[in-house]
Amino acid sequence: MSKPQPATPAGRVVLDGRYTRIEPLAQSHAADLFAAAEPERFRYLSQVPPVDVADMSRWIGTAALSADPMYFTVIDKATGRAEGRNSLMRIDPTNAVIELGGIYWGPRMSRTRVATEAFYLMARHIFEDLGNRRFEWKCNDLNEPSKRAAIRFGFTFEGLFRQHMIFKGDNRDTAWFSMLDGEWPERKAGFERWLDPGNFDAEAKQLSPLAVR
Repeated sequence: MSKPQPATPAGRVVLDGRYTRIEPLAQSHAADLFAAAEPERFRYLSQVPPVDVADMSRWIGTAALSADPMYFTVIDKATGRAEGRNSLMRIDPTNAVIELGGIYWGPRMSRTRVATEAFYLMARHIFEDLGNRRFEWKCNDLNEPSKRAAIRFGFTFEGLFRQHMIFKGDNRDTAWFSMLDGEWPERKAGFERWLDPGNFDAEAKQLSPLAVR
């Protein structure tokens, strides 16, 4: 077995898929991201819900300059609208470890092939372009949708970090998940089977569920 190698440092790139395009976060996304913002969905995010487009624009002005977390916008290619965002964070190229976090996927893209392909594009970039050996997903243990998504996407639950941080004035227990580079080829094949156009009916509803392992 070859020795592990450092990863390529993350950069601001465009990732183009069949249904989804990932772009670096920019001010041009402000109006769409505000339109996609639902206050309830910010419960587990460090950002508070924006009150108007100008508020979203101010947040983007800071977030778009950040190197860690490094933010990307999720575009629905069918409409051209920005429907959500996510980030690469805790970027550690020396140890070839990286996390996907700061995820806000708006109501129009949640539980659709746009969301699943957004994850697939990020994972493929993390493993194949950057050469990471470990891909992490962490969330508040109260965030049941995030934990279900991690399992659906093929992560392995590693444990609970109790009282890991103080979050919005409360104790937060953090659930940790990971995916390894040796697991990615099997996961990738499952995503590509699911994302194939033949797996969807005329209303874009899946014919077979995602099976990545």
